[in-house]
Amino acid sequence: MEGGGGDGRKLATSSSRRQKPRASREFGPERSLESQKEGPCSSSPSVSSTESMLQMVIPGLPKSLDSPVQSPKSKSASSGSGAAGSDLGAAPFDICMGNSKGTVILKHGLLEINREKRRAKELSNIAPVQHLRPGMVLLKNFLKPDDQVEIIKLCRELGVGTGGFYQPGYREGGKLSLRMMCLGKNWDPDSRSYGDIRPFDGAQPPQMPQELTKFVEEAIKASHDFLKQRGKGATEPSVELPQMSPDICIVNFYTTGGKLGLHQDKDEDESSLEKRLPVVSFSLGDTAEFLYGDDRDVDKASKIKLESGDVLIFGGQSRLIFHGVSGIMPKSAPLMVTDKANLRPGRLNLTFRQHKYEP
Repeated sequence: MEGGGGDGRKLATSSSRRQKPRASREFGPERSLESQKEGPCSSSPSVSSTESMLQMVIPGLPKSLDSPVQSPKSKSASSGSGAAGSDLGAAPFDICMGNSKGTVILKHGLLEINREKRRAKELSNIAPVQHLRPGMVLLKNFLKPDDQVEIIKLCRELGVGTGGFYQPGYREGGKLSLRMMCLGKNWDPDSRSYGDIRPFDGAQPPQMPQELTKFVEEAIKASHDFLKQRGKGATEPSVELPQMSPDICIVNFYTTGGKLGLHQDKDEDESSLEKRLPVVSFSLGDTAEFLYGDDRDVDKASKIKLESGDVLIFGGQSRLIFHGVSGIMPKSAPLMVTDKANLRPGRLNLTFRQHKYEP
C-alpha cells in the first residue's frame, strides 16, 4: 500500500493463498506488532526523531489520526445493511494544508535544511535499483520531486470529491486511524472484497487517472531493464516480475503515528493471483520502515526504509509475501515536495494492482 532481503520459501502456491489474514491491505487492522510475535512479548520497532520539529497548527485535523484505532463509541455510518464506513455527512478529508485562518507555518530551521542536504548526498551513493529477493525490486528515488508533487496534487483533487478520502471502519464500530481512497474499484476492509460502489454511501470510486498509469508502466519497465542486466542464466524479467496493466489503486494517508501489521495482499481476482501480477507501491511524504518476509513473524522479517519517491514492486514468487509498516519517521519528507504540495505531516501511499487478468 512497505531491509535487506533474503530468499525464503515460495508463497505463490494454492496452499499459501489459503492463509487468509485478518486484513489484506497496506493499512489492515493496526494490531500491535508485539501480538504477532511468537514467544515472549518484546517492544515493537519504533522510530523517533532526534531533531526539533517545526510546530504547526493544523485546523480540522482529527485527533483520531494520531491514535491506532478509534473506539467503537464513535458513530459509525451504515447503509442500512450493516455496512461499515465513515460517518455520513463528514466533510471530505484534505491531505494537503491550506493557508486558512488558524494555520501557522514557520520557516524551515537550519537543522532541517542541513539534514536535507546530507540526505541528498547520501542518495547519490545509494544504488538506484535494489533486487531485494526474487520477484521484489526497489527503485530508489524513482519518482522525481516534480512527479511527486504532481501525484500528491492529483490525489488531493480526487480525494476531496465524490468517492474520495474517508475513514474506513469495521462492522463492529472500530475505525482505522487513516484516510483511504480507492481508484477503479472500491475495496471494502470489512468484507475484504472489491465492488463498484462504497457500501456506506453508495459513492463510485474515481477512475484511474492516465497520469498514474504512466508512472506505473515506467516503473515496471525500469525494473525489467535492471533485471535484464543480470546476465546469462537469470530468470526472464517478465517471468520474475510479470507485466501488468493497473486498473485499481488503493490510496492511503496516515500520520507519523501510523503502524501496520504484517499481512498479505490477496483480495484480487483469482486470475490475477494465479498469474502473480505484481503490486506496485509509491511512497510519498514521510519515510516508512517497511517489513517483509515469508512468515507473519516480525522477528523474522527483513526491514528497509521506504522514502518519498521510492517505488517498491513485488510480484511473481514474492506476490504473496507478508508485509507491513513498523513505524513512520516524523519530519522526514523532502522539504521541496512538502512545500510545493502542502502535504500534511505523514505518508501518502499508492498501491496499484490489476484486479483481473485478461489474456
